[in-house]
Amino acid sequence: MQHVMLNARARGLVAVRADAGTPTAILNELKQTFEAFKVENDKALADLKKGQEDVVQTEKVDRINATITELQKAIDETNVALAAVKVGGAGNVEDPDKAEHAQAFNRFFRRGVDAGLRDLEVKAKLTTQSDPDGGYLVPEEMEAGIDRVLGTVSTIRSLARTMSISTNTYKKLVNMGGATSGWVGEEDARSGTATPTLREIAINTGEIYAMPGATQTSLDDARIDLAAWLADEVSIEFAEQEGAAFANGDGINKPRGILAYDKVANASYAWGKIGFVASGKADGFLAATATVSPADALLDLYYALKSGYRNGASWLMSDASMNTVRKFKDAEGAYIWAPPSGAAEVATILGKPVHNDDNMPAVGANAFPVAFGDFSRSYLIVDRIGIRVLRDPFTSKPNVLFYTTKRVGGGMVNFEAMKLLKIST
Repeated sequence: MQHVMLNARARGLVAVRADAGTPTAILNELKQTFEAFKVENDKALADLKKGQEDVVQTEKVDRINATITELQKAIDETNVALAAVKVGGAGNVEDPDKAEHAQAFNRFFRRGVDAGLRDLEVKAKLTTQSDPDGGYLVPEEMEAGIDRVLGTVSTIRSLARTMSISTNTYKKLVNMGGATSGWVGEEDARSGTATPTLREIAINTGEIYAMPGATQTSLDDARIDLAAWLADEVSIEFAEQEGAAFANGDGINKPRGILAYDKVANASYAWGKIGFVASGKADGFLAATATVSPADALLDLYYALKSGYRNGASWLMSDASMNTVRKFKDAEGAYIWAPPSGAAEVATILGKPVHNDDNMPAVGANAFPVAFGDFSRSYLIVDRIGIRVLRDPFTSKPNVLFYTTKRVGGGMVNFEAMKLLKIST
């Protein structure tokens, strides 16, 4: 049986990439292309230093660079699709109460007969409420299928820490410091220490929804895997909405994105704000000159993060920004971008993994196109347990609509563990 994880887009991708070979073959092609890119870009830089910029050569470099981006994207997306197939099945439901709930949900989904489904949710320990917010909870197997797609498609979700909660809000106390200490001898007097300062972080969940439809005739077909169909329909939509919110959401009925927090020059960093390192002007950042290396800004950003966070740090930027950064060199003339070391790996910048997310802005004056940090320590995503479905056979006859909702929140929980790059005006 074809599982939920191989969604429509992934199926198309696998078909397109079948002729191109395996991820390993694509990786080998990427490495060869990058070597060609370095040769041609070095020539373009040499011409620039001589004051003999060649437009044709620059266009050639840009074409090769775009090819590298496509090959990297092909590796990433093919790995997502293959991973989705591997985790596609959740196995048989062994808990008899959960099995009974799954059977009742199947009848409700196909025919609209609830058959005591509300009570079965409580019996199967899917909820402690006998009168929930609306709609019916999907079986655990179906929910797990949707969540697996979200984890592979949404870039920030794949990097951040996630937590399941049973309420609408997650609260956490953070120690801001203030408790003093000191060294004493065995018989020396001990003076009192200061009281630590605590701050509360609260992350509220917002509701994300999708409303796929199906004909009653297709629902009557017992061969259709309803869990696969529903997850296939809603998971990509959920992932795209989440991804946009995790980057730019304002926190009102949705997650608060990393770019929605107050930002401050890293030298003046304070808790509750994200520190940034300023680059040169946008045009200076986009191209090297005979005396200035735009890679310096990324090096400054790298070392702006405390070493304890750099161990697990990653870069995050859009494809457009990646095309720009791929041309940068360090002081020794080595390219700071490197292709993946293996088919299942990602590219690196200065030895740290780099992930693409087109929800991040492009390079431009006053923009923040690059984030660097330990996302698992800096950003928390909370999922309220339970994905709900409300069956609607009336609004779009002869179709049956399935109003599917999921509650999710997100926010910064450690402002020290992430830094941003700001493009100067």
